[in-house]
Amino acid sequence: MIKKKVIQVENISVEELTEIIANKLTDKIETRIAAIISNQNNEELLTREETATLLKTSYTTLWYWTKKEILIGYRIGNRIYYRRSEIMKALVPLKRNINE
Repeated sequence: MIKKKVIQVENISVEELTEIIANKLTDKIETRIAAIISNQNNEELLTREETATLLKTSYTTLWYWTKKEILIGYRIGNRIYYRRSEIMKALVPLKRNINE
């Protein structure tokens, strides 16, 4: 015997329920599109969270670097992604003082 899941929704309008479902679907579609683009270019796309973790920095600093075009962000809907290869290219070696 197969058990059916039953979900009861109370105190929510049809419009609100439709909006919730649409937002969830949009998030899933945007994530899938990002994965497809990443696979087509053989390039890994990182979310803001992943990029900030990789660089050990805050979202504010990440935003500032994007605004100053130190890093290039790519938008899909409301989400922003960064290419791993471009992040690595943005890392510049420090010049060492010869007298050290």
